[in-house]
Amino acid sequence: MAPFRYRKPGYVALNVTDLDRAIPFYRDLVGLTLEEQRPDALFFRCSDDHHNLVLYRAPEPGIRRMGFELESAADLEQARRWIRGQGWALEELDAEECRSLHQGETFRFRIPDCTLTFEFYARMARAASPFKPTVARIQRLGHVVVGAAQAEQVVHTLTERLNFRISDRFGDQVTFMRCFPNPYHHSFGIARADSDRFHHVNFMVSDVDDVGRGMNRMKKHGVEIVYGPGRHDISNSIFLYYLDPDGLTVEYSFGMEEFAEDGARDARLLPMKPEILDSWGGLPAPRFAQTGNVDGAA
Repeated sequence: MAPFRYRKPGYVALNVTDLDRAIPFYRDLVGLTLEEQRPDALFFRCSDDHHNLVLYRAPEPGIRRMGFELESAADLEQARRWIRGQGWALEELDAEECRSLHQGETFRFRIPDCTLTFEFYARMARAASPFKPTVARIQRLGHVVVGAAQAEQVVHTLTERLNFRISDRFGDQVTFMRCFPNPYHHSFGIARADSDRFHHVNFMVSDVDDVGRGMNRMKKHGVEIVYGPGRHDISNSIFLYYLDPDGLTVEYSFGMEEFAEDGARDARLLPMKPEILDSWGGLPAPRFAQTGNVDGAA
């Protein structure tokens, strides 16, 4: 087992085609704070960290990388040694790029059998003021799910070599994992797919009313809702999925099973029945999780 520990999923970097169009969606409808605006990138947050979502201007929408915050500088050094010991290529960010990301030492690497880039760091600068919820009481960046052409190999790498723990499997289609010892049912997921691609990004809210209000707010502004509201039997969370201006899938969820560091239940293999994904009986719309590549996958 990998000798390092995670604190949380720190941020996700997405590619979008129009930054100006993305601002009112993610700030005014989703409820994130726009912390920093650059000509080619936007930094949003839903916590006291400098950022939890970075949007880059790109020709095609999708996911650029996934950033995880480790528990300490010692964990970061352990991870660096471990990954080099696996023989994987590792990119150390120089001091200038770390400063531009408002992070301490940072490195990136590609997951074997996948085109997705992971980024590890142990320190991110705090924003100048505490996060103040606006249209939704967002608590945190919850999780990201990606599709993978070699899903089983990627899951094996994450669990056997990168200290992820499986919480549940939905048949052979989706594996829900937590970055240990983060307690939430899943902080990352891998879905079986024909090619590596983005699936969705999740923001956890603090009240079920945020889900209901979010549904009506999205409808009022012409945002397409593609799944929900409903309840995931898998993680016992109430959910709502909707599309950003590029068609990327975004989720609100309220409530989620938590796992103790020691003595957690075993992972379950759940049947591929619609009620496992939504015990209220809903079904996803055709555009659910259909847009977005993994940067470099094409």
